[in-house]
Amino acid sequence: METLKTQLPINKVNISFRNEMSNKIPSSTYGGFGIYKYPAKFIPHIVAYVLDKYSKKGMTVLDPFAGYGTVGSVSRIYGVNYELWDLNPLLSVIHNTYIKKSTPITARRIFENICHSRNEHNFVPQWDKLYYWFQEEFVSLLSSVWGYVHRMDSTKQHIVQIPLIKLTRYFSNSDEKVHKLYISKNSKIKIRNLKNTNWKNLFFSMLEREIFILQNRLKENQNLRPVEVKYKIKSGCDVLGLSPDNDVDILITSPPYLQAQEYIRSTKLELFWLGFDNNYIKELSQKEIPYRNSPDVSISSDLFFFYRSLINEKHLMKIYDNYFNSVIKILSDISVRVNKYMFIFVGPAKIREMKIPIDEIIAEHFVNSGWKHRLTYIDKIVSRSLFKSKKNPASGLKDERMEHEYLLVLER
Repeated sequence: METLKTQLPINKVNISFRNEMSNKIPSSTYGGFGIYKYPAKFIPHIVAYVLDKYSKKGMTVLDPFAGYGTVGSVSRIYGVNYELWDLNPLLSVIHNTYIKKSTPITARRIFENICHSRNEHNFVPQWDKLYYWFQEEFVSLLSSVWGYVHRMDSTKQHIVQIPLIKLTRYFSNSDEKVHKLYISKNSKIKIRNLKNTNWKNLFFSMLEREIFILQNRLKENQNLRPVEVKYKIKSGCDVLGLSPDNDVDILITSPPYLQAQEYIRSTKLELFWLGFDNNYIKELSQKEIPYRNSPDVSISSDLFFFYRSLINEKHLMKIYDNYFNSVIKILSDISVRVNKYMFIFVGPAKIREMKIPIDEIIAEHFVNSGWKHRLTYIDKIVSRSLFKSKKNPASGLKDERMEHEYLLVLER
């Protein structure tokens, strides 16, 4: 297939961010970085490398596709202020857990309090598919535990929410080993085995273990010597169209992948139990990039139009257009408030068998908009938490794993 070479002098350098920053952060799941298995999580070593080389204490960084909130967590290590945005409200739950200290609470105490409450304050999610994804007897137990947690003091609630999210997923009909809601052969066996055990005792023993693990991870955070900094967290439906309240020094972000953007659909089970209702979650899902109607944006890249001309199927062209119109509009709107650098981490996804050079398209657009492209780092993907599937749910095409990802360095 004929390819068009970008007109930009793209300087690309191979790097292993994990190796470069291993002395600062032992692993990608160390401490608070491993409290929850979030899809396509930004590894902390990338953010650490950027802040180590390009930031100073007191600067402010922004991540408009914050996801797990890694940019904020690493910013605390470097004494950098931060602002995090994400469509998924899980951002706030994970971040609020990360910044808290370990709290002395046990699953046994939760169990005793639930027994004394006599199920007076059960919580049942407003979900029309609740009994499709859960066995009725499990809903009874989960409702009493979640009812208790929703009434807990906020100073202790953080130590229970994420462990309970994990247990709720485990006691669902879904396969908890993948992010996408999916009833597999293994999950059916899991449910059958659970029902043949003393599953109530098992539930609380597992909850005890998960609380213990979280408490230890929060203690590990202190080894990284985080400091108190200024921060803002904005999550949910209202983040679309936001502009920073003030100028920021650095933007660091990893936009959704071209054909793997269904993070709300992957985590809606958790969102229902956290208290979000069906209408709100439906609105969140409709605002994900594959599904929302994005306005046409002036994209200053010949590469963009070249690869677009090679797409023959309308539904694939819509995915392509929605992706670039959405991502480039968000980044362009924010870029006017960025004083120094933009670091954009992307992967070269495919449409059919055609690899799309997303990094070069974005770089070309911003260079033509007045930014300077300093270099692009190429990092080999070691592991990924994003769910695996034979077909990509957004496109219906064969789902393939990317081998490398790219960090663009753009300077004002």
